[in-house]
Amino acid sequence: MTEFIANSADVYGDVTLGSGSTIWFQSVLRGDSNSISIGKKSNIQDGTIVHVDHDAPTLIEDYVTVGHACIIHGCTIRSGALIGMGSTILNHAEIGENSLIGAGSLVTEGTVIPANSLAFGSPARVIRQLTLEEIEKNRQNAEHYYELGQNYLAQTIFPRKGFVNERE
Repeated sequence: MTEFIANSADVYGDVTLGSGSTIWFQSVLRGDSNSISIGKKSNIQDGTIVHVDHDAPTLIEDYVTVGHACIIHGCTIRSGALIGMGSTILNHAEIGENSLIGAGSLVTEGTVIPANSLAFGSPARVIRQLTLEEIEKNRQNAEHYYELGQNYLAQTIFPRKGFVNERE
């Protein structure tokens, strides 16, 4: 399994990418004052910022999906979690295994979201436990982004910026 880093993504400093992970367009991963670790088959979608603090590394475990335009800062996201688009996760927060953070949520500093939870809001609060079907859907989403990244690497997806299909 090979990692995919989109040509417009920026990855700097102490950043480790797990096998099959994908970093999408316009994302920035900045491991300048601490480390960032991305697990296998995890995906960081378009426009997301992943950063650290001097006392807060960022750990994203395996099969994690981080949606478009998120801010992930000095926190821990456990395996199988899904972070909805536009969410912010702050220093020392921990997102439990298989949990789902709803789009646009704010997980404040030091908050712990238990495993298998649905949480959303600003500040995010646990709403309920996820079903097995929802947990499996999150895992399938991570697999989808892995496959998509492999397609980009194989250039079966259009490899050029600005390419548009011509109309017949």
